[in-house]
Amino acid sequence: MGRNNKRGGRRGNPRRNDVYRTDIVDKSDMHNVRFTTYYQAQNIVPADEWETFLEALRMPLPTTFRVAGSRQTAKSLNATLRDTHVPNLSNVVFEDQPVSPPVQIPWYPDGLAWQFNVTKKVLRKSPEFKEFHSFLVFETEVGNISRQEAVSMLPPLFMDVEPHHKTAQLLESLHAQDTLTSTSIPSGMLIANDSDHKRTHLLIHQSARLPSPALMVTNLDASIYPGIKIPSSNKNKMQPLLFDRILCDVPCSGDGTLRKNLGIWKTWQPMDGNGLHSLQVRILQRAMKMLAPKGRIVYSTCSLNPVENEAVIACALKSNPDFHLVDVSAKLPELKRRPGLTSWRATDKSINTTYDTYEMFMETCKESDNYKAKMTPGHWPPEDVELLNLPRCIRVYPHLQDTGGFFVAVLERTVVDPPEVSPTQKKRDADEEVIEVPDSKRARLDAGVEDMEVVMANEAAADTPPETQTIPTMLVGPVPKTSLPTPKKKGEGGGSFKENPYTFLPADDPTIVSCIDRLHLTSDFPSGNVLVRNPEGEAARALYITNDLVKAVVQHNDYNRIRLTSAGTKVFVKQDAARGVDVQFRVLGEAVPLVLPYLDRATIVDSSLTVLRILVAGHYPLCEAFPEPFKTIMMGRDSGGHIVRFPQSQLDGAALSHDIFLPIWKSNVSLTLMIDKKAKSALSMRVFGTDITSPIKEKSLVSPKVGPAEEAEVVEEDAEVENTAAMADNTVMTDA
Repeated sequence: MGRNNKRGGRRGNPRRNDVYRTDIVDKSDMHNVRFTTYYQAQNIVPADEWETFLEALRMPLPTTFRVAGSRQTAKSLNATLRDTHVPNLSNVVFEDQPVSPPVQIPWYPDGLAWQFNVTKKVLRKSPEFKEFHSFLVFETEVGNISRQEAVSMLPPLFMDVEPHHKTAQLLESLHAQDTLTSTSIPSGMLIANDSDHKRTHLLIHQSARLPSPALMVTNLDASIYPGIKIPSSNKNKMQPLLFDRILCDVPCSGDGTLRKNLGIWKTWQPMDGNGLHSLQVRILQRAMKMLAPKGRIVYSTCSLNPVENEAVIACALKSNPDFHLVDVSAKLPELKRRPGLTSWRATDKSINTTYDTYEMFMETCKESDNYKAKMTPGHWPPEDVELLNLPRCIRVYPHLQDTGGFFVAVLERTVVDPPEVSPTQKKRDADEEVIEVPDSKRARLDAGVEDMEVVMANEAAADTPPETQTIPTMLVGPVPKTSLPTPKKKGEGGGSFKENPYTFLPADDPTIVSCIDRLHLTSDFPSGNVLVRNPEGEAARALYITNDLVKAVVQHNDYNRIRLTSAGTKVFVKQDAARGVDVQFRVLGEAVPLVLPYLDRATIVDSSLTVLRILVAGHYPLCEAFPEPFKTIMMGRDSGGHIVRFPQSQLDGAALSHDIFLPIWKSNVSLTLMIDKKAKSALSMRVFGTDITSPIKEKSLVSPKVGPAEEAEVVEEDAEVENTAAMADNTVMTDA
């Protein structure tokens, strides 16, 4: 996260709108006396490396991206990069300078992350790179490739996420075991949170590239994230949802992003980090309260400042003795890193780094010094700092492997049997518990966690002695089918929040039954987990699906209180048919992997690369234009949605390295491939080596006047947007 609670320093003080522009700082101006004085005093790198470190900060950041690891296309896509694009980009010269081809990032698992040291100008203007750039753009649009800074890929790799956990790199981990024959609905879930409402919709948009029924997105202040309750084994009682994994990507000053946010050279000063320290501590402490025993927290910043890094970890560990830092030195052995610091000195605006303790600092402060209110004893190392194992933290510096600056710490919660206490003492202890939270916000934090039992979910509970699993909890009434809002209390809300409610339809709802019958879904399709998003609670234009855990959270928590902006994923959408034809729902293109395990295999139509070429090249090809036996099979099918299998094969230079399943729509006389233009172009590039899609504008697809015989409209509805269970201002939490 960057300055003023924004990630990567992308958004600063509105009075300094040019702070983060990357075209206004010449290399000769990339210096800051305050930065140099402060960080040399902290000894973040050895003295003989300082100039190398500083010079690396002045160099442009490489272009990096990764292939989505859970996708079945990952291996073939990576092979295309390695065997086709890299050789084609060798020996390229641009403006009389040699350009190196992409190389794999050595520490990223399975070689799925890539880096190339060329400017964006080269990427967009070099003739040799033009095709490669198109390839990247198309595959990024459909979610097969993610453009991401190398160090930003690190936190999820230290979380050890498994499909049964509750966390788009973390989301990919939940679906890591997906195949065409096994379920694509993991039992765990991910809650992604961001305090900025607009950015939550960006999260939703990005996560739509990897649709998951296990995803929820919330819009809350992470430092006072409310308790979430779910049913317990006792039908009349509730238990708090504790998380197996939490990623705290906290707000930070963002000076590790100097290579891309060049304006920081002009404005950097240490009080930025000093002011964020307390918020960072509160976020991490709140995460600790919501973590299950044996659970793991990954805390990360793009800051170099020990006040935002080691100091925060030290404060959190001191206040939560059942946590410890994990030694991850053997993880990612090819990642060059430095250990966390055990000594640092906080400073004031004058960059006076001679204050060894908080007390020394306060003695020099004047009564009129406003900045002293930002400082706490936690800004300095504790006396027993050596006992905290802070060297287990990870520091990544730009000069080590040509990256940005980054900090990662991995914490785990030890299993501690709680002492037997009376309900009165338990209530008293809860009241006396101290987390540095402003009084005005405490009500919102306490609501929903007071008097709730502390248990682990699923298999984790089995490791806890039975007598510690059940403590008197909140009583609840009948479970509603809709997440209706409850009256807001003072201190709740966090600003305007306007989202449609989440209403689960009965399993025997006529619309769901119709979808199951028309698509020939098997009886084990989770029809009870289908919801709609509109005030009336009726199946209007889209149906969403969740897994059981997400459903439990939605049904037992007021969606306004947890500011829920998304739950599950869209799976069926209404298809506007021609006049006189019954309205049908069809499978959304991105949702095919979700319904595929429930499809009657006899209803899937086998096809070929020749058929795929015809479907990709045209919008409404006539049934008669297709080769046999596909033509006869489809002419004998009813109008509506169908799933077609294109098997692994090669033909005239085109190649499919694995089977793919795509949705089509059949009208009276023609067929349409039901994926959007960008996905179709990406598929064309991957299979045929070039974009053979029709240049006709995509909006022609939604015109009822286009196509023969009054074609059905092709309406690919956008994701509901303006994409780590969720804690920080873009933190992610996982649960079993």
